[in-house]
Amino acid sequence: MTKSDAILSVEHVSMIFGGLVAVNDLSFEAKRGDITALIGPNGAGKTTVFNCITGFYKPTSGMMKMNRCNGESYLLERMPDFKVNRDAKVARTFQNIRLFSGLTLLENLLVAQHTPLMKASGYTIGGLLGLSGYSSKSAVSMQKAGDWLKRIGLYDRADQPAGDLPYGAQRRLEIARAMCTDPELLCLDEPAAGLNPKESHELNTLLRDIRKDTGTSILLIEHDMSVVMGISDHVVVLEYGTKISDGTPGSVKNDPKVIAAYLGVDEDEAEKIIAAPVVAKAGTAVPLPVPVVAAVAAAAIPAPIARKVKPASKPRAAAAAKDDLKRIKGIGPVNEGKLNRNGVRTFAQIAAWKKADIVEAEVYLEFDGRIAREGWVSQAKTLAREAAKATSSKGRK
Repeated sequence: MTKSDAILSVEHVSMIFGGLVAVNDLSFEAKRGDITALIGPNGAGKTTVFNCITGFYKPTSGMMKMNRCNGESYLLERMPDFKVNRDAKVARTFQNIRLFSGLTLLENLLVAQHTPLMKASGYTIGGLLGLSGYSSKSAVSMQKAGDWLKRIGLYDRADQPAGDLPYGAQRRLEIARAMCTDPELLCLDEPAAGLNPKESHELNTLLRDIRKDTGTSILLIEHDMSVVMGISDHVVVLEYGTKISDGTPGSVKNDPKVIAAYLGVDEDEAEKIIAAPVVAKAGTAVPLPVPVVAAVAAAAIPAPIARKVKPASKPRAAAAAKDDLKRIKGIGPVNEGKLNRNGVRTFAQIAAWKKADIVEAEVYLEFDGRIAREGWVSQAKTLAREAAKATSSKGRK
């Protein structure tokens, strides 16, 4: 693929929250006009990648280049989030639907066009006076909103509150709202989540039509493999923040590393498969970038939420340390297993979590504020102190 073919180039991007390596040296390209899927198990770092691309997070290292159709290029990591949409023409939807539920369907789509409307109004004065420039732009915006409501089959409900729509229709409306910003790259975070098979099929049709009729390139995160394999031209697979496969849907679904990540194998076998180096096109292993190694090594925890990155300075004894995390109220056997698999094994690690670490853990465990409500960090601090005292007492004996 030539440089001109890539609408988005992600090069060696890493995102580190304290000692948690959420994204590790990720590189991939999304081709212009393609539907590219970013997949992987829960906690693989997919939404973090989206947050970096769309300006919600600034990556720790790496570059993300958006190449527009007019020949302009933008380095997304250097842009505030509103300019990523306004100037670079990247739009997104979210895992959790974020419509304005009290506004009508039509108003939701007009809100998405507030930037050109405000500009045409002279920032309110033109709108108040009813100047022709604003009236003309307002008519264009109304037409665009109406066209998208027809496209998603909701024109007859234009004046109803968005919150009254069934779940699948809200998903379609959110996509239409994003498209009202005229994006060249549309990022969809689990658009098929919660949809039944019929709704998933309708979503596939909508996304194909968007690509065909508007030329918009699509980057999506999805767990529904019927959606991914049905519409994707290119699939990138993440596991613990690291790319383990990259290619066509057919090649990816038969990749042993992908099978191990999704279906599970014996622990020893999984370690061998996942630890195998990612091989570049030239046939050479892609090394872990020095900034990532240094950042992880500097973290004051025995094992980062282990995106398979092991600090060279970490003593072997620390890796073997393990506390009974179930003593923390709110952590049962299932959550303990998830945390252990990601390298969180001690009270001290949880006690050291900062706000950003808690946010990432909430995403991985699919919680909504539960860690703070149940006071995991404060509980872990108390238990870590008790464990330290017990160890000290044993040493004196």
